Amino acid sequence: MKKFIYFDNAATSYPKPDSVPSAIERFIRECGGNPGRAGHRLSIEAGKVIWNTREKISRLFNVKNPLNVIFTPNATVAINLALMGILSPGDHVITSAMEHNSVMRPLRYLESKGVIITRVPCDIEGKFNLESFENSFRKETKLVIVTHASNVTGTIMPVKEIGKIARNHETLFCVDSAQSAGSLEIDMENMNIDLLAFTGHKSLYGPQGTGGLCVSDRAIKNLKPLIYGGTGSGSSSDEQPDFPPDKFEAGTPNTPGLAGLSAGLDFIQSKGIKNIREIEKKLCSILINGLRDIPEIKITGPVNADERAAIVSFTVENKTCSEIAEQLEEKGGIICRAGLHCAPYAHRTIGTFPSGTVRISPGFFNTEDEIKKLVQILNEIVK
Repeated sequence: MKKFIYFDNAATSYPKPDSVPSAIERFIRECGGNPGRAGHRLSIEAGKVIWNTREKISRLFNVKNPLNVIFTPNATVAINLALMGILSPGDHVITSAMEHNSVMRPLRYLESKGVIITRVPCDIEGKFNLESFENSFRKETKLVIVTHASNVTGTIMPVKEIGKIARNHETLFCVDSAQSAGSLEIDMENMNIDLLAFTGHKSLYGPQGTGGLCVSDRAIKNLKPLIYGGTGSGSSSDEQPDFPPDKFEAGTPNTPGLAGLSAGLDFIQSKGIKNIREIEKKLCSILINGLRDIPEIKITGPVNADERAAIVSFTVENKTCSEIAEQLEEKGGIICRAGLHCAPYAHRTIGTFPSGTVRISPGFFNTEDEIKKLVQILNEIVK
C-alpha cells in the first residue's frame, strides 16, 4: 500500500486512535443489541453504551442535563434540527458571512418560507464584526447561529462575546462546532450557548455517522422534533414522546458508532484538549512560516496560529488549487482538499470565489517532519 501523509482532518480525522475501531468491533461482536427496544441484557447493555457516551459529551461541553444531548448522524442534521425546530415564518435569524452550506442551505430554505436572514459581515481574514452584529438585532430576532471556527480559513469566531450579546437581547444562540469540538475549549454555560451542533468524526475522533445537538434548558422547551417515529418508550401511544432525548431521537441509533465515539472521547480526556490544541497550533505555526517564505503563495485567514483552528488555506500564483492538490499527492503522497469546501459565502468574503483554495488541515497525529516535507514539495511545485 502506498504510503501517504494525511492533511485533510477538517474533512474527517485520520487515523483514529486504536481504541475507536476496537470499541466498534467489540460492540458488534459482543453486544449488538438495540438500545431501549427490549428488556433483555443485550438491549440493556446497548443502552448503557448510549448513556455513557451522552454523559461524556455533557461533561466535555458542560451541558447541565445529559438528557439534553441529542444524538444525530452528523452535525448537518443537528443544525437542521436546531433551525427547523426553532424558527418559524416571520422570525429573524442572524448568521455570519463565513458559514458552511450546512447552515446556509437550510437557512435558504427557511427564507423561502418567510424567515428573515441577516448575514453579519466578516473581514478579509474571516474575522467577525461584533459592532455590526450588535446592530443587527430586531424585535423579531429569534436565533443567532455562527460557526465556531471557519472550515476555510480556520478563523476562530468570538463565540463567548457573541453569546453574551445574544443573551443580553434574550435571543437563542446556536454554534456550529464541526471544526472546533475536541480541539478548542467549549463551555456552553460560560459561553451562553443554547444549541451546540457537533460532529463525532472530526476532532472527537469518532467514526463517521455520529454527531449531535446539545441543548440548554431554556431552548429545549421551544425545540420541535425533526423526525417522528419509534423511540422504544411510550410504545402504547402513537404520539411522539414529549421528553428529551426521546422526543428528538426517533429510530434505531448508530450504537456501534457511538461506542466508537465514546472511545474517541476517552482519548481526548486522556490527552487533554489544551495539549491537543498546543500540538495543532505548533504544526500550524510551522506551516504558516514555511508558506510565507514562498512568494508565489498567498495565505488566507489570520497569520497568528492562536487565532485559527488547525486549518491553513492558500492560493498559488498562476496555478489552480486543483493542480496544486493533484501535484502534492503525486509528488509527495500528500492528501489535502482543494476547492470551495462547501462554503461559497466564506470564499466570497475572503476573495477566493469561485476558484477556491488549497486547504491543509493537520491533526494530532501529524508530525513536524510531515509539515516540513509539505513545504518542501510546495517549493518544488511552485518553482
